[in-house]
Amino acid sequence: MDINATIIDNYARLRKSLFFMPLFLLIIIIVFLYFNDALNVYGYTTIQKRSFFAINAYLGQYPILESNFTQFGDCLIGLSLLSVFVVYGPKLWEALLSASFISAFFSILLKVIFAVPRPAAVFNPTSFLITGKILLGHNSLPSGHSITIFTTLTVIMYAFMPQRVYYKIVWFLGLTWIGFMLALSRVALGAHYPLDVVSGCIIGYLSGLLGIFFSRELKIWNWVYNKRYYPIFILLFLVFSIVLLNRIINDNLIIFYFTFICLIIALYKIITVYAKK
Repeated sequence: MDINATIIDNYARLRKSLFFMPLFLLIIIIVFLYFNDALNVYGYTTIQKRSFFAINAYLGQYPILESNFTQFGDCLIGLSLLSVFVVYGPKLWEALLSASFISAFFSILLKVIFAVPRPAAVFNPTSFLITGKILLGHNSLPSGHSITIFTTLTVIMYAFMPQRVYYKIVWFLGLTWIGFMLALSRVALGAHYPLDVVSGCIIGYLSGLLGIFFSRELKIWNWVYNKRYYPIFILLFLVFSIVLLNRIINDNLIIFYFTFICLIIALYKIITVYAKK
């Protein structure tokens, strides 16, 4: 089976109507906040106090698990795990590159616009569970990790979407559930409010869709197919490997080992293909 041909075919099937549902969900969130007088920093943080503490208390009991989960919101991890698709599914990487830039733009812009203080800057840091550094900045909304998680999952979801309706539903709901569980790690670690995560997931989904449509229509990443540019990826993945080795030494999380192995496999494959070109 030609993986890249499957990805191209699946992306070609997508329609712009897919944007309606996430935009509708964002409108629902805004309306909900409006009717609860929460379209301001005080109201936004206060209305989520109970849910934040409940989720944090429950999921925060598993700090190692959640610390691994939250790493999927790091662009380095997502790109590294999918590194082998540079060879086997370059079309996926086209969409991933576009989506990553779009998601980074949304994340930075919206954090600056809303300037919502982190939970530890609003609530007493000793009153809830915090794993890792205590974050006190005013960049809580939306969750950047959640955006990255759903951006990556959306690109993967539609790249390998099954054709039968039943399997489509299972595939969509399954990946959405996994993504949401990974994103909730931000609440578990005491870094974000629940709505930061929910809005981040929706924005990430939109970013993934935009990335797919942009790469499909604009053809700006066609060079990814050309093996003459493989040295760029070799250098990039070598840098990723060095960064991951440093994280393994400092944090020793399982996800870093697994990601490092994926990178080594991808590097071997890319170098082999480039050497034979």
